[in-house]
Amino acid sequence: MKTSRRSFIKKSAISLTAMSIASSLTKPVIAAAGPVSANDKILVGLIGCNGMGFVDLKSFLGQPGIECAAICDVDANVLNKRADEVLSITGKKPRLFGDFRDLIGMKDIDVVLIGTPDHWHCLPMVYACEEGKDVYVEKPLANSIEECNIMLKAARKYNRVVQVGQWQRSDPHWKQAVDFVQSGKLGRIRTVKVWAYIGWKGELPVLTDEPVPEGVNYDMWLGPAPARPFNRNRFHFTFRWFWDYAGGLMTDWGVHLLDYGLYGMNIYVPKSVMSSGGKYAFPNDAMETPDTQQTIYEFQNFGLIWDHTIGIYGGSYGREHGVAYIGEFGTLVVDRNGWEVIPDNDVNGKPKMEGIPLKKRDNKISGLDYHVMNFLECIRTRKKSNADVEIGAHIAKIAHLGNIAFRTGRKVFWDEVNNSFINDPEADKFIHARYRAPWTLPVV
Repeated sequence: MKTSRRSFIKKSAISLTAMSIASSLTKPVIAAAGPVSANDKILVGLIGCNGMGFVDLKSFLGQPGIECAAICDVDANVLNKRADEVLSITGKKPRLFGDFRDLIGMKDIDVVLIGTPDHWHCLPMVYACEEGKDVYVEKPLANSIEECNIMLKAARKYNRVVQVGQWQRSDPHWKQAVDFVQSGKLGRIRTVKVWAYIGWKGELPVLTDEPVPEGVNYDMWLGPAPARPFNRNRFHFTFRWFWDYAGGLMTDWGVHLLDYGLYGMNIYVPKSVMSSGGKYAFPNDAMETPDTQQTIYEFQNFGLIWDHTIGIYGGSYGREHGVAYIGEFGTLVVDRNGWEVIPDNDVNGKPKMEGIPLKKRDNKISGLDYHVMNFLECIRTRKKSNADVEIGAHIAKIAHLGNIAFRTGRKVFWDEVNNSFINDPEADKFIHARYRAPWTLPVV
């Protein structure tokens, strides 16, 4: 398959019309500014509708002026189930496709939502940009550094609005925490801790290979990934624990939390990365990616520590996930529930600054809904979204650097300018995506 592309799709012209949604991300309640006429509708199509993709679609359908024109999945069982759910929500049944190229080829589709496994993010996003569609793509942006660079280049070349599903970028309390960090009140920050302790995740039992289930186009599901016999562990939700398709917790949760760790510091390129860990929780289960991992990113004036584990809820500061900015006067801790400032003490036990008790998140609107509203507003204004593709590409690369350090088993030194490791050809091999024929990397 050639990604010079036009043989499978006719050139489409997108019609972006005015829409009435609230754009403020600082108010707890957002109301539509008025009715949206039929001519104002934005038509969306969803590729990959089993998990988070369908959650995203429901958030879109909760906004004024949005209509689901089509959905696509390689599993007909999932596809038919989701079609019935869309019908129940909207009163209209979308068109159904088993090949994402057919959905992208629809002239009236304005926005493409991509909820596929990570290894299937790059090709649909690039094709959609080429065909004049704006794109909402799930995180992490891609399964390799090379794909991240290609996707960023495509979005810029075709002048598309691309939002990555790092919805915490639109959730107000996270931004409030960053504003406090950047105010300087914590003093000089030397360490940032980022962690995800996923207590609900247990062992992934080893399963034997089996025939492909009826209704599943397994070759299409594999796509550019290596050919392997069908195994339920590698399919649907649990794909994320296998290197062929994803990067484990480092890329799954890391892109959310590492993003805010670096956003607060306003520094994004590490000098070096080292990582250790392994299968400590469930050494004999089916997962390939580590269930326990610690990664240290060295920057010019501070260090960032990533820490994840599976099967334990007890993370730092009594939180199962979060970001902690440790300053000379105090520490700010933020997670999805809110943020607080814990003062440090001097040698006499007196606090160096005034603490701030937990500022709880206002739960009237979800972070995802805020994120979708921002994306839709940016479609209208043609401005960069809160989690623009450049943000998504960079933080996915940061997470991949951690995994590459883990997989090489040594400290690696990153050259951002040349997009390579310094004097480390073995580490460089992990930068690239290796596509299974007939699929090839897009040329942008």
